[in-house]
Amino acid sequence: MAFKTEFKFILPRGFVDKDGNVHKEGTMRLATARDEILPLQDYRVQANRAYLVIVLLSRVITRLGDQKHITVEDIENLFSTDLAFLQEFYRKINEEGGAPKHHVACPGCAREFDVDMVTGALITGEDGGSGRSGQG
Repeated sequence: MAFKTEFKFILPRGFVDKDGNVHKEGTMRLATARDEILPLQDYRVQANRAYLVIVLLSRVITRLGDQKHITVEDIENLFSTDLAFLQEFYRKINEEGGAPKHHVACPGCAREFDVDMVTGALITGEDGGSGRSGQG
């Protein structure tokens, strides 16, 4: 089994390109040490430490819709909901080392379960192996 270094995601709102097209699907790769160190030399990050996430995401996002070269300006123009989603997605794939997921409760029956953030599939642990089941 190959080591997985890229993860697909779906943005909550979507990236609006210069032509007004909305792109929700994208791909993010695992960060390297270089990805986390080089942005610290960027003048924008030195002037405003909060800018670090913008530069970092522009380095590790490999695709937004049909766009394959993601710039700092692209990340700057994301809706705040999508930026927050990508920050959490980055943290989950790089710090937790697995498929990004959220623990949620059904509002109807209060049953708790995990949802894979990439596919939307329910993760139940009832299959004895991967802990994944189909969407429900």
